[in-house]
Amino acid sequence: MAALWGRMMSEVISQVTKNAREVVFLSLSEFKGHRLIDIRVHVPGDQEGDWVPTRKGVSLAVGLYPAFKQALAELEQALIQQGLLDPEDLEPSD
Repeated sequence: MAALWGRMMSEVISQVTKNAREVVFLSLSEFKGHRLIDIRVHVPGDQEGDWVPTRKGVSLAVGLYPAFKQALAELEQALIQQGLLDPEDLEPSD
């Protein structure tokens, strides 16, 4: 799904439900010629099935993805070590 907001083009790659009223969208976007990874909270819009981005989120230059992925791996290990996440929860579901 691609959307155009102002001068920014965005392609939604995935969504994660945060709660009953918020969904986190993971998108690839382009703004002023720069490719970005956008992780942003969206809320329901005026139309059924319409989602509106909020200010809650982060945009990262695509070049930062390797460092971000490494940071997530470190976070995952900390969650497991602290007993906050079960490694079985990370296995793909069939």
